[in-house]
Amino acid sequence: MISHKEVESQVLVIFGASGDLTSRKLLPEIFNLFRKGYIPEDYAIIGVGRSNYSDQSYREKAVINNKYFKKKEKRSKEIQKFSELVHYISLDTSDPSAYAALKHKLQQILPGHPDPNVIFYLSTPPMLYKTIAHHLAAHDLNTEKEGWKRMIIEKPFGYDLETARALNIDLLLKFKEEQIYRIDHYLGKETVQNLMVARFSNSIFEPLWNRNYIQRIEITSAESVGVGNRGGYYEGAGALRDMIQNHLLQLLSLVAMEPPNQMSSEAIRNEKDKLFQSLRPMSATDVKKNVIRGQYTSANVRDKQIVGYREENGVHPTSRTETFAAMKFFIDNWRWAGVPFYIRSGKRMPTRVSEVVIHFKPNHLQLFKNEGSDHAHNILIFRIQPNEGILLKFGLKVPGAGNRVKDVNMDFQYDGLTQDYVPDAYERLILDCMQGDSTLYARGDSVENSWEFIDPILKAWKNDPDIPIYGYPAGTWGPEHINELIEGEDMAWRNASTNLSHDGEYCEL
Repeated sequence: MISHKEVESQVLVIFGASGDLTSRKLLPEIFNLFRKGYIPEDYAIIGVGRSNYSDQSYREKAVINNKYFKKKEKRSKEIQKFSELVHYISLDTSDPSAYAALKHKLQQILPGHPDPNVIFYLSTPPMLYKTIAHHLAAHDLNTEKEGWKRMIIEKPFGYDLETARALNIDLLLKFKEEQIYRIDHYLGKETVQNLMVARFSNSIFEPLWNRNYIQRIEITSAESVGVGNRGGYYEGAGALRDMIQNHLLQLLSLVAMEPPNQMSSEAIRNEKDKLFQSLRPMSATDVKKNVIRGQYTSANVRDKQIVGYREENGVHPTSRTETFAAMKFFIDNWRWAGVPFYIRSGKRMPTRVSEVVIHFKPNHLQLFKNEGSDHAHNILIFRIQPNEGILLKFGLKVPGAGNRVKDVNMDFQYDGLTQDYVPDAYERLILDCMQGDSTLYARGDSVENSWEFIDPILKAWKNDPDIPIYGYPAGTWGPEHINELIEGEDMAWRNASTNLSHDGEYCEL
């Protein structure tokens, strides 16, 4: 459920209005907010782009004929009414003088609100973030005389530590930190938010959430698809930048941070930043030992031939860009000292799944060991996608003679809550920004601290050609070496043994 805080009159300005994100996510999710009564009476959307559209032609393209609006025929009247809130202006974002027309349109768009509250959503290539911010400021569109001004920025926020710091400096010259909302759609998912609730509202979990009772923690984000038509972009990113630095480290912060002293945005983000500061830095030797990278190769999966990454459009034929990364690392603080954390993310894996797996330590005395028990220890799983939910695995006696123990599941899925509406991640995050709640958005110092942890890995890969990149057949769980990261006898990544049948070879590229 979405909280129903007061939403003030405002205007949403979307730079990159003719782009894929706007049509696929932003406008459909704002329409969902409109349908459910979260949009204020005085509200408008202004699309900004280079293409020449009138207000009406843009409405036709981006709203009325948008295939991503659910149940279009059933909701045609609502869609038509929503479209009347949408406007368009064509301008060259690199031309500072062009922003005068945007300022004029903002002053006219809501009668009675000559200086309206405004959210600027930068759905543009990252190279334009600084340009747009500075040109807005040149026309005083960053100032908050009567109405507030906020700016949402999409990932990637920087390419490495140096560029992230530079971007923060550039933005903070024109906008205050509290005006900047760095969006990460992973944090808008219901199960991600429920991590904090599960931890801090249940007395059965919080006392166990530490090195005394937890053996290890895994975070997995697997995709069954390849890079598709994004090969050119992915060549400059890779799994470490594309997924781990932002999505999965943000997820880690909610799993491992200390309890905030209150449920306020700043208190929560302070604890997240402390967690990033506690990540143990990796030396070049640590990278060789504790980080594995891979790249998917061609394979026949379910009688379908899948091309390898190097055969994808836009990819260099000798590319060393990783489509898979896995690592073991530690958090040097009182709660987590000595507990290994594991993160992996990859493309062309057996299934699409994102989850957090908490492995609790086994009992000190294995009373049922001689009963042929296959029960080792308890596992708590937060399933983020698909089928958002929470799963607890624990042991119970098998009916019949003896005391044989078997794992059973206590399973909760959000799609079973038919009486409650589960909002999409963008829907939730956009409403949070409308309400001025930055809890689920990344703060500048946290972004820099997460990059500070990732940077040594990128540099080691760049500077040491002897660090291998392993080929893994499409349809598998990554390079066969990844279980070597897991400490302990007979331990492996969860689900690592459930590979699909494939015709391909593991190799070193």
